[in-house]
Amino acid sequence: MSKKENNTMTLDQFKDKHIGQVGTSKRDNLEEGYENFKLGALIHEARLEKGLTQTQLAEKIGTSKSYISKIENNLKEVRLSTLKKIVELGLGGQIELSIKF
Repeated sequence: MSKKENNTMTLDQFKDKHIGQVGTSKRDNLEEGYENFKLGALIHEARLEKGLTQTQLAEKIGTSKSYISKIENNLKEVRLSTLKKIVELGLGGQIELSIKF
């Protein structure tokens, strides 16, 4: 009975192989896009958890449903001041930021 090779790789190994190493423009663009996507997805999930529609969230912070939709769908980058309004006024939460090296 022969042993099969383990072809499993981590996500970082996959990105290194197929996208490029950290520090290359292609990889940096991917990572930046992922961070924007992740933020929109977090807002979307938190809004649903609070039982709010996009319209209700928009009304709470004084913006439009369209703007909330664009943020959640990664079509518009959100400013930190707007993110703060969304999280604190709209969702009743708080933002925690960190810087990693």
